[in-house]
Amino acid sequence: MADVRLVRNAISFAGMILATISAVLFVVVFLADLFGWHTNPYLGIVFFLILPAFFIAGLLLIPLGAWLERKKRSRGKHPSDLRWPRFDLNDPTQRTAALIVAVLTMANVVIVSLAAYRGIEYMDSVQFCGQVCHGVMKPEFTAYQDGPHSRVTCVQCHIGPGASWFARSKLSGTRQVFAVSLNTFSRPIPSPVQNLRPAREVCEQCHWPEKFHGDKIQRVFEYAEDEANTESGTTLDVHVGGGSERLGIATGIHWHMNVANEIEYIATDDKRQVIPYVRLKDRFGNVREYTAEGVTPDQLAKGERRRMDCMDCHNRPSHPMAPTAEKAVNSAMAQGEIPKNLPYVRREAVKALKATYPTQAAADEGISRAMREFYRTQYQQVYMTRRQDVERAVTSAQNVYNRNVFPEMNVQFGTYPNNIGHMDFPGCFRCHDDNHKTKDGTKISQDCDTCHHIE
Repeated sequence: MADVRLVRNAISFAGMILATISAVLFVVVFLADLFGWHTNPYLGIVFFLILPAFFIAGLLLIPLGAWLERKKRSRGKHPSDLRWPRFDLNDPTQRTAALIVAVLTMANVVIVSLAAYRGIEYMDSVQFCGQVCHGVMKPEFTAYQDGPHSRVTCVQCHIGPGASWFARSKLSGTRQVFAVSLNTFSRPIPSPVQNLRPAREVCEQCHWPEKFHGDKIQRVFEYAEDEANTESGTTLDVHVGGGSERLGIATGIHWHMNVANEIEYIATDDKRQVIPYVRLKDRFGNVREYTAEGVTPDQLAKGERRRMDCMDCHNRPSHPMAPTAEKAVNSAMAQGEIPKNLPYVRREAVKALKATYPTQAAADEGISRAMREFYRTQYQQVYMTRRQDVERAVTSAQNVYNRNVFPEMNVQFGTYPNNIGHMDFPGCFRCHDDNHKTKDGTKISQDCDTCHHIE
């Protein structure tokens, strides 16, 4: 039988303390998880990784200390002079002291647990992700605040529930922390995110592809660079489509995401804009492979193979940025932010936005100076009588710039491709270009009516 006196050493005693504290904290976190006192993906790392790791480390220290103590005694050295304290609860003084220590220990455990929990909650916040630790994410954070998912926290999409993806994210985050500390981070931040969780585990918790079907009417307005800012409108009847085997054969754009279809592709560039190979397995198990003309097997072997999901088209769902200054001004005018009846306002706003500025502060000054000077010298009467509209146009143009251009991060209009559509970036035409063919000559069609009807 092992000599229990071997554990009477500092290392084993430290292990006992560590294991005991970890066990108590584990129970606290377990109860928080059991009763649903949190909705936090970060808590999984504490519950599944950190606390068990400390608990196991404490348990390992106990036999380690005993083994070292045995080695020490085998060499003829004196045993460790670690004596257990003697307690006599019949002694009122010791009984009072023991009670005080017990109460303070429990209070400390609760305080530390609450502090740790609140710290974890804070790491879950948008402010932490966008402003505190990730200042370099200013372009993404600014776009997020003005995007359609601004009420969804960052970790819900970038991590999701469970400890495994948290661990992956934090391993990646550790590298990013060093990059920020050493000022070696990329400018701009690379996109797409290579270690992003699959859309089926995140996006589809809210967006159910087979339930998206039918058409969507979209009205697009553009403005000319003439004095009247002549408006023209285009109506798109977008065939969103969708469906499943249960609801019927899928049609339209969301045919790609029908659960019965399995589409894989190979991208040969890091932005996934060049896709020379597509493989389709339909609901009947038939497989077709489409290859672009001129691509070699060696190029395909070096490319990234990926199963198509929502993010391959909706690649900027929470961080949309205008592809061009023209598109940004058209949108601002259509929404009434820039007065449409100011002479040449579309032309002058675009011109001011496309100038080169070293910082956003310099851009605010430059845009203000350029637009005010134009109306003050070329349209003096308009400048005098409609000063409020001129100022509103200036402020809106500044907002457009600060929303889309970040000189310090080398982010300009069009820095990040948006794969919805095909007007400013390849988008749909990455595959639908009439250049991807099977061995028997079948093409991936570029027929416009497949996705929309234009009026």
